Amino acid sequence: MSKLTLSVATGNYDRIRPIVDGTVQIDGVDPICLMLSPEEIFFRAFRHAEFDICELSLSSFAIKQSHGTNEYVGVPVFPSRAFRHTSIYVRKDRISKPSDLKGRRIGIPEYQLTANVWARGILSDHGVEPNDVVWIRGGLEQAVRPEKISLSLPQDIRIEAGPQGKSLSQMIIDGDIDGIITPRMPSAARAGSQVGWLFDDPTAAAKSAYANNGIFPIMHLVGIRKSLVESNPWLPGAVLKAFEMAKAAAIEMLEDTSATKVTLPFIEEQLAAARRMMGDDYWPYGFARNKATLETFLRFHHGQGLSTRKLEAEELFCPTTLESFSV
Repeated sequence: MSKLTLSVATGNYDRIRPIVDGTVQIDGVDPICLMLSPEEIFFRAFRHAEFDICELSLSSFAIKQSHGTNEYVGVPVFPSRAFRHTSIYVRKDRISKPSDLKGRRIGIPEYQLTANVWARGILSDHGVEPNDVVWIRGGLEQAVRPEKISLSLPQDIRIEAGPQGKSLSQMIIDGDIDGIITPRMPSAARAGSQVGWLFDDPTAAAKSAYANNGIFPIMHLVGIRKSLVESNPWLPGAVLKAFEMAKAAAIEMLEDTSATKVTLPFIEEQLAAARRMMGDDYWPYGFARNKATLETFLRFHHGQGLSTRKLEAEELFCPTTLESFSV
């Protein structure tokens, strides 16, 4: 039987590259690998379902799932994870603590961004709810950015379009907004302005949060076109297996510090510190080990008005991938 020729669209990550370079095979699949930015993948996938297998925004996926309009089936592979205390930027001359954000104007590239869901969850833990601020939508460095899929939010969530011709970075420099929540550092934070992180030491804040709740936030999952899964029920298991193997190969390479594989010093020390804090498998795939994190995210997601109902974590994934096998 010939292999399926399928497109596989992901970001350019060490934990994906063994699939791209052919070191790791997806059983039964001859992949056409496309390494693209998350923004491009998500826009093309959620607007037009262009890819067979792809990395997807967890938040947008959950919106589609709650609407019953999802063209993809999820697999519990999480190629992007990040603590998002570093995603909240403020005018330091106006804001010194989270509660100062109440009644303020905060810029966002998109309300639905997964990073922003987690960041709003952080603010909620500090007593600042989504309806306590005015959200100003715009491009981080360009003037316009639309939501990739349409939203229907509660009336008490106030979102306004930014002024014509101004990026969020320019708005915060000019004082039009008091903060920005974004997964990328805005140029305003590098401009010698009054813009900086809300948390003076976001790494310490993130470590403290992890010590309390054990949550390493998930940003993206892997999806497979639903029609493919219906005609090839073996495919989700094959994809989960291959991505697990690719991650294991990447970590093995990272551990080989005879010549470090990333352009960063102190790799051994950082690996050891991550394992002391989070265990040997500090970037877990699979459903069981991530269920609590997913449940927390879905609670935030529904509470922020993004999902029409509170989803169960199991609803995100192909049933055959909820249990993992070992050899």
